[in-house]
Amino acid sequence: MASAYRPTSAATVSEVLAHGGHSFSFEFFPPKTDEGERALFQAIRELEGLRPTFVSVTYGAGGTTRDRTVRITERIAEDTTLLPVAHLTCVGASVADLRGVIGEYAAAGIRNVLALRGDPPGGPGTPWVQHDGGLQHADELVALVRSLGDFSVGVAAFPEGHPESPSLDHDAQVLLRKQESGAEFAVTQLFFEASHYVALVERARAVGVTMPILPGIMPLTNVTQIERFSLLSGTGFPDALAARFRAVADDADAVHALGVEAASELCQELLDAGAPGLHFFTLNRSTSTREVYEGLGLAALA
Repeated sequence: MASAYRPTSAATVSEVLAHGGHSFSFEFFPPKTDEGERALFQAIRELEGLRPTFVSVTYGAGGTTRDRTVRITERIAEDTTLLPVAHLTCVGASVADLRGVIGEYAAAGIRNVLALRGDPPGGPGTPWVQHDGGLQHADELVALVRSLGDFSVGVAAFPEGHPESPSLDHDAQVLLRKQESGAEFAVTQLFFEASHYVALVERARAVGVTMPILPGIMPLTNVTQIERFSLLSGTGFPDALAARFRAVADDADAVHALGVEAASELCQELLDAGAPGLHFFTLNRSTSTREVYEGLGLAALA
């Protein structure tokens, strides 16, 4: 069974991963309403008892929820026992804007940042447009964050390739540039076959990437999610797994159970393959993530 490392409040993610235990973490997105924010914190409180290594809060599409993201991340730092990782993207922000957000995070005692270029402002499939006075690539954002304080910076990795990348080998070189700019860990986009993660790690190591790469896991609990997230992320959905979901599509409970089962199978394969931990995309709900977590026996380590 994988051993978990639980950080102190002053820890950084890089310190956690260097400790040698496995990292188990949860990701949330900022809701658009106050009611949604209350529901989010209910989920956070339910997951807090599992003592994850860290939790992260995303930016919304196009950076539109920046203020709420900053506020929620600060609240997690101040009002819970959890170690927060703040997301930051280049979308819709000048360098001055980015400096301001980084300063807010630093003032709240947040030392961990996930630095991302972000999706094109027009949405997936549209051209990337650099903001006037902003940054073009994630490695530039990594360098900016590292220049402004004692931050542990993470970045994104793409098991099936970035949607705009010409090749998987090019992706590996991009990940290396992020590391050379100061990144200390990576979290992958969601995927559904362990072989994609294993191949990503092999490509990365071959070009000199040494930082830990955490696989991103999303327990799917309804068929609509499969189509939506595959489209948004450019992730392929295995035909065999799709057939299993289609066979129970009219039974919501069966779909939920299958989503938990499939995610649990994937997580075990990843841990067996040497993954340094698991990062769960929770969709701001605790139930399916808790079921996967407990099914793997990870709750016993909390």
